[in-house]
Amino acid sequence: MEKLVTLAKIFSDINRVKIIALMQREKELCVCEICDTLELSQPLVSRHLKQMRDAQVVTTKQNGKWIIYSLCENETLTCLLDTIQKDINKLPKVISCTTR
Repeated sequence: MEKLVTLAKIFSDINRVKIIALMQREKELCVCEICDTLELSQPLVSRHLKQMRDAQVVTTKQNGKWIIYSLCENETLTCLLDTIQKDINKLPKVISCTTR
């Protein structure tokens, strides 16, 4: 149960979700790639990555002077990502706002 709650906390922030989605697509990223792609500050990205590393969502490896981040093989995370992917087509079509 604790692991699920920790994972839910990771997914409770839109920037962390975007970082996870980006890692899922690209497989491996350094901090500067995440910062530049998502237009987020380096301290913010580093803080999010630390939280995700502590929750065992991401793993790191050293590549010269760079630290490379990737998603951990985590059954709970995989299940959640698979569920999101499977159910994405079940969402209703967006009703456009007429006041914009």
